[in-house]
Amino acid sequence: MGKVTGFKEFERQDEKYTSVKDRVKDYKEFTVPLSEKEITKQGSRCMDCGIPFCHSGCPLGNLIPDFNHMVHQGEWQKASWILHSTNNFPEFTGRLCPAPCEQACVLGIIEDPVSIENIEKNIVERAFKEGWIKSQPPKNRTGKTVAVVGSGPAGLATAQQLNRAGHTVTVFERDDEVGGLLRYGIPNFKLEKGIIDRRVSILEAEGIIFKTNVNVGINYDVKDLKAFDSIVLCGGATEKRSLPTPGIDADGVVQAMEFLTQQTKVVFDKEVKEQVLATDKNVIVIGGGDTGSDCIGTSNRHGAKSVVNFEIMPKPPGHRSPTTPWPFWPLKLKTSSSHKEGVERNWLINTKEFVKDENGKLIALKTVNVEWKMVPGERPKLIEIAGTEKTWPCELALLALGFTGPEDTLANKLGIDRDIRSNYKAEYGKYQTNVKNIFTAGDMRRGQSLIVWAISEGREAARQVDLFLMGKSELPSKDIAGDLVAM
Repeated sequence: MGKVTGFKEFERQDEKYTSVKDRVKDYKEFTVPLSEKEITKQGSRCMDCGIPFCHSGCPLGNLIPDFNHMVHQGEWQKASWILHSTNNFPEFTGRLCPAPCEQACVLGIIEDPVSIENIEKNIVERAFKEGWIKSQPPKNRTGKTVAVVGSGPAGLATAQQLNRAGHTVTVFERDDEVGGLLRYGIPNFKLEKGIIDRRVSILEAEGIIFKTNVNVGINYDVKDLKAFDSIVLCGGATEKRSLPTPGIDADGVVQAMEFLTQQTKVVFDKEVKEQVLATDKNVIVIGGGDTGSDCIGTSNRHGAKSVVNFEIMPKPPGHRSPTTPWPFWPLKLKTSSSHKEGVERNWLINTKEFVKDENGKLIALKTVNVEWKMVPGERPKLIEIAGTEKTWPCELALLALGFTGPEDTLANKLGIDRDIRSNYKAEYGKYQTNVKNIFTAGDMRRGQSLIVWAISEGREAARQVDLFLMGKSELPSKDIAGDLVAM
């Protein structure tokens, strides 16, 4: 695959960013694409490695060496066909996926891995530019109807696959526009929303029906879902994690997703009552993941006085740790573009109190440094270090602590069993709940996870629904043998 000696001849090249000074002035994407010649070289770095572990790293099972080879040969349309054969929305994963495929790349053992994610993004953008991505309505309809609840990546993938099988699919979304967390949870500077809109236009042209501002179980009676032959729940894991910390009710302690959602709505001139702003404030972001990073980038664009990041875990190493050997996902330090825009990062620090003034407004955070005590056979213990107490000036604290699981509404009203982690219970690979015509996929089933897992689960769940409705399926699967047994 690629050029046999390409990995020896060419070094990895990634997209550049516009300067921090320029990019923090707006909420547009700020990457500077590589030239076609350079992208071709990057495709040429894909080794003839015998066993492409990138496949196992990718939950979608993308045929990575195959589309890299097409890019190396300049066969961009074929590359697009190969890429779309396993991934419905490479324009999303090419921007937002943390690329576990790259961490499993064989070349990554000795050199920088192949720049798979960026190659993927360039393939799909070339395909849109050339007009190769067109609506493909099914030739025949089965007469079966399916309701998909949730229009994030899992819901959209489920809907497109089931529509391709000929079923009539209706997608319900409680927000005013389609996309789930892609729409309002991801800042526009990471994913411009026109990227979602152009794909949704194709899905609509293929015959998928979208109903927005419909919150199933709230303003849409779940009894009306009984009119559908099958239901797929793809509502995500949206219960936000908080902290059992004194002063958490202070005016100025805000959930990260509320902060990010408001800003994206403002970008598109949507009404937001009392927007939370970081302007001229000392901002502390609690949580070191991608959402925390997004809060940092947004705070800098607001013009925060200072931005500080707290993480309760130890600082990861700069390189792959022996505890996470290749080809597993590595434990190592991640520095995002938002971090580079300005932030003070702190690890092994725990918030002890949110300090408020007489009016209930946040004015400071009290913290203590901590360490983790590891005892064989026991859960790690968090130990506070005496004498490390500190008070930080803060007028805005953003809680970027992830999610605890899906909301209760649909499970309660539809009688869906939950697992021990509160997720909607359905066996992996089958996706069928205890209610036989109701299926679930994505974060709602597996808990907070990656966009690439959401698309994968949506595709696999669609095949299981098709099998349920028709007794057979021609939709692709990563585990055909298992499906044949189920039949």
